[in-house]
Amino acid sequence: MKITIAGAGTWGTALGITLSQKGYPVCIWSRFPEEAEKLSRERVHPNLPDAVIPDEITFTSDIATAAANADFLLMVVPSVYTRETMRDFAPYVEEKTILVSAAKGIEKDTLMTLTEVLRDELQKAGKQNEAVAMSGPTHAEEVARNLPTLIVCACENTDSAAKVQALFDGTCIRPYVNPDEKGVQICGALKNVEALAVGIARGLGYGDNTCAAMITRGMEEIRRLGLAMGCREKTFFGLAGIGDLIVTATSRHSRNNRAGFLIGQGKSVDEAVREIGMVVEGMNALPAAVTLCEKYKMDMPLINAVQMIVRENAKPSDVVKELMNRSLKTE
Repeated sequence: MKITIAGAGTWGTALGITLSQKGYPVCIWSRFPEEAEKLSRERVHPNLPDAVIPDEITFTSDIATAAANADFLLMVVPSVYTRETMRDFAPYVEEKTILVSAAKGIEKDTLMTLTEVLRDELQKAGKQNEAVAMSGPTHAEEVARNLPTLIVCACENTDSAAKVQALFDGTCIRPYVNPDEKGVQICGALKNVEALAVGIARGLGYGDNTCAAMITRGMEEIRRLGLAMGCREKTFFGLAGIGDLIVTATSRHSRNNRAGFLIGQGKSVDEAVREIGMVVEGMNALPAAVTLCEKYKMDMPLINAVQMIVRENAKPSDVVKELMNRSLKTE
């Protein structure tokens, strides 16, 4: 069985290491030939210095080579590049291949989840391959070190989800099946925005009380929106929901948390993103999150607060005062 991973970032590399340790042939594709060549030669990812890439993993920048004979194709490029990458891969995807979306986001213009984006591009190429979402509290830095991690494999077709579950069985990643494909992906995208908010609070010097409250109320915002979109309530209290939000809002590995912290300390959005040096998915998810709030007429104060700070250059401390002085409500 061949596993192909599209995306040679930290998460794609960590997944490749994990699956290679189970004995699967793994090919990691990068759009950049120089990156593929360097990783193949040095066997260390610059952002995962403690992890050695097994010699059995191959690297390529050739899509036809990467897609050939793949049983699973894991899409692990940043969410804003998912459609472009799938469009490039689609002509080469074989009938047997199961697609796995391992990135987290919602397409800004269409409001499609990433599995919907994958299917859309495949259908344009005349193909009907299944797509499964994979999500949960999964920092690449820990998976690459073989630390116990739990994920959710989500698809309305639970048979396909179960195949992805079996793929990871026996690795450091313990997989669960969830039929709520949309709910899992709504959680995965919006928790990044909520984590930005918590990071901003930390940067302002606020404490654990504040952050715990924001995580709790943030999850409530996501839950209410998800229910309005027809998602399953149980999802929001599971690994892809509260589990992923907790780790993203609190971990030192979280780019969203760290970017928010820098903004709270007074740095501009551009300065914060530049200092992180990697993709901050909360920034990419914010436009879709705001549009969904408007579309479903949802009151989502924390997401709107991030919008005011990140897009409208509002002063973070002023936004906090507005949040604290909102009209009183029942929980």
